[in-house]
Amino acid sequence: MWDWNTAREGLPVVLDGFGITLLATVLGSVVAMVLGLLIAVLRRAPTRWVTVPVRIVVEFVRSTPVMIQLFAVWVLVPSLDPLTIGIAVLGIHYAMYTSEVYRAGIDAVPQGQWEAAVALSLPRGRVWRAVILPQAVRKVVPALGNYVISMFKETPFLSVITVQEMVHEANEYGSVHFAYLEAFTLAAAIFLVASYPTSMLMRRLEKRLAQ
Repeated sequence: MWDWNTAREGLPVVLDGFGITLLATVLGSVVAMVLGLLIAVLRRAPTRWVTVPVRIVVEFVRSTPVMIQLFAVWVLVPSLDPLTIGIAVLGIHYAMYTSEVYRAGIDAVPQGQWEAAVALSLPRGRVWRAVILPQAVRKVVPALGNYVISMFKETPFLSVITVQEMVHEANEYGSVHFAYLEAFTLAAAIFLVASYPTSMLMRRLEKRLAQ
């Protein structure tokens, strides 16, 4: 049976975990966005000595569950802080997906843009910075936002390596006060309140960029 007093008392505890959830999402997203872009550029390198190893790593990480990756790194590198491991693993895991998004955006840049840059004898680095990446990133911003939301909803996996994120805190509160219904309902409500406006913002941004 739902108890409003128990829910009110548990809210601060769950919100404490939300701070860790939000921190892991923000920092993990930064890792995913930067590393994903680097991987996408490396996959267009002119030599197979670069593209083949990068492709193998991408497929390996994408083909294994993030929970197993978290647990493996936690066991193999026990000296690292669990939250640091969680942020790094989530960021690297999602970088494999964002790299595909960036790759699609780069492929969507008209071939004429590449040919014009070559005709002007622009250095390769400047071609990427001034011509290709501004156009490619603009095309993929909404898709990248969706991956941020997905990462946010997968942060409860961090509890397997003892990170005290929101669902972990809700579970602890529920077990102590025998109030799992209130604790997990609060966590679900906070996930909804935080992710739904972000989804709406991504849709509006997608429509605006499509104009």
